[in-house]
Amino acid sequence: MASARSGPIPAADGRGPRRARARPAKLRAQADDFLRQLAAARGASEHTLRAYRLDLQALFTFLDTRGIDDARAVTARTLRSFLAEQDEQGLARASIQRRLSAVRSFFRHLLRAGRIEAHPAQGLRTARARRGLPKALELSEVERLIASPDLSTPSGRRDRALLECLYSAGTRAAELVGLERGDLDLAGGVARVRGKGKKERLAPLGSHALAALQDYLADPARPRPRPGAANAVFLNPRGGRLTTRSLGRILERACRTAGLVRHASPHTLRHSFATHLLEAGTDIRTVQALLGHHRLNSTEIYNHVARRNVTATKSPLDLLGE
Repeated sequence: MASARSGPIPAADGRGPRRARARPAKLRAQADDFLRQLAAARGASEHTLRAYRLDLQALFTFLDTRGIDDARAVTARTLRSFLAEQDEQGLARASIQRRLSAVRSFFRHLLRAGRIEAHPAQGLRTARARRGLPKALELSEVERLIASPDLSTPSGRRDRALLECLYSAGTRAAELVGLERGDLDLAGGVARVRGKGKKERLAPLGSHALAALQDYLADPARPRPRPGAANAVFLNPRGGRLTTRSLGRILERACRTAGLVRHASPHTLRHSFATHLLEAGTDIRTVQALLGHHRLNSTEIYNHVARRNVTATKSPLDLLGE
């Protein structure tokens, strides 16, 4: 978080230096308590906690310019001014909506803890961002992407297993890199993954993904795991657990090798997995369960993307295997 400046700061009216306002340390301490509770009670991921912290930091920076260092002094008008400033700075509508959501949760925490008497964000609304359709690759693009790693190298064999699992199981990036050896049931063709809020589900592994995983795990050139990654499935060349950032870079490299014009992220393969299953006629409730979606409307958006091609010579399920 930003630290308080030292030394005098010129006054806005040009009448000489003024002292920097003290940062709202009390608010920041309350935010730390809120984030700890979020992690403990709801199992929030590091990514979620980082996003909440950045959003609250933006609010505290704004409050600092208004000389507000007590949550009880924050009003609905204060928050409207904060949101208006974010809009004037060019922040995307979806980002402003997310920022407001973080602020609401923070003040709800303070209200329950008895630190404020009223919720200043109650009833506050912003225009909702138009929800964009998820991007899915064509079957031919997925096929080229999965075939792109060089299987003559240890990293290529690992990358093939990564890509097969991303598409075969429809996992999120964090779910895939978080896999432990004990999570794999290769005989049963499933993997136990931990999704948002640490909720567990069984993700299917098609025959192609199973074969790639078995080749990778039995590879004598696979790096020796370092302490802390002894049971990790996917390792970097130094034996540490693969990170989501590294996974993103691996996919970017695979896209270039495969000659794909469109950018594809790990989540793009998850979208493609869902879209192709719906194209093949899979029931939407089944796709919901496979993706680990809590609400059906999170899955229904794929109905708008799925393109049922009755003349196709290849089924989406051919790429998944048995």
